[in-house]
Amino acid sequence: MRYFLGVDVGNSKSHALVADENGRTVGFGQAGAGSWEAIGWVAAQDVLHDIVGQALAQAGVAKAAIAGAGFGYAGYDWPEDRPGHLTMIESLGLTNAHIALGNDTLIGLVAGAEAGWGVVVVAGTSNNCLGRDRQGREGRMTGAGAWMGEYGGATEIVRRAVQAVAVSWTRRGPQTVLTDEFVARTGAVDAADLLAGLVRQRYALSAAAAPVVFEAAGQGDAVAQEIINWAGCALGSLAIGVIRQLDLAGESFDVVLSGSLYKGGTLLIDPMQQTIQAVAPEANLVRLVAPPVVGGVLLGMEQVGMDTAVPRQRLLHSSELHIATFEK
Repeated sequence: MRYFLGVDVGNSKSHALVADENGRTVGFGQAGAGSWEAIGWVAAQDVLHDIVGQALAQAGVAKAAIAGAGFGYAGYDWPEDRPGHLTMIESLGLTNAHIALGNDTLIGLVAGAEAGWGVVVVAGTSNNCLGRDRQGREGRMTGAGAWMGEYGGATEIVRRAVQAVAVSWTRRGPQTVLTDEFVARTGAVDAADLLAGLVRQRYALSAAAAPVVFEAAGQGDAVAQEIINWAGCALGSLAIGVIRQLDLAGESFDVVLSGSLYKGGTLLIDPMQQTIQAVAPEANLVRLVAPPVVGGVLLGMEQVGMDTAVPRQRLLHSSELHIATFEK
């Protein structure tokens, strides 16, 4: 029996999953932040050994039995990042395993797209987008957010909402309930105190305030609705860039929606869909429901030439049950 390892390393949590060649999940490991950007290279290697060790021990599987492994890393963004990540992976001693390494968005795409290729758009604290075509070519954004003109995450939504409050206060734009909501959230005296406090850093409004904007939009505030619509269009534009890079406009493919921001529902997703389908009419938007680490296992299977369509459904089902049992 051959076994496969998937690893998903993020800035807040990290997972490892072991499954057999039939898609049956047999081992799971977990820890906190594991990316080198968050904790440094030495600690990142320790986290990797920890989660892989947990998963192998739970599975009762030796390292030598791992035939393929897929690693998705937050912080693996550019070619110059590859040597450091490969050094960590090589330290595991998976001597018989064929290895795949990519950004953590890649394993989310593989986990969420039925065919294993397409586009994934991440919308959480910030945003990212990556795609893969039938031949395995990849397209991407920079992943650096607003600095590189990539918008649509919670951070960007809150920033735009604060700008709307300032525009309202200076009488350059319409009034919005966001003013009162942000005053209440920060404990400010009034709008002037709110803005002064934000400028002087007495108050702060982080990405965690994004639900306030969604709630205001849902209650009919026109300014909040425009902000969420803008975010949806911005996320759609990320997908369009990758679609153009990979010449997918005429194809039928999945666009995987990954991240907590999509809990905002149709207010965000509808303008995103309209933006994407104006360029790629056959694009099918799907929410990511599988744990992204599953995509790592599937990548590992791809490395040995397996047809992942066969074990995929069983892996999706068994991993969900297994992880739900052991995840803290």
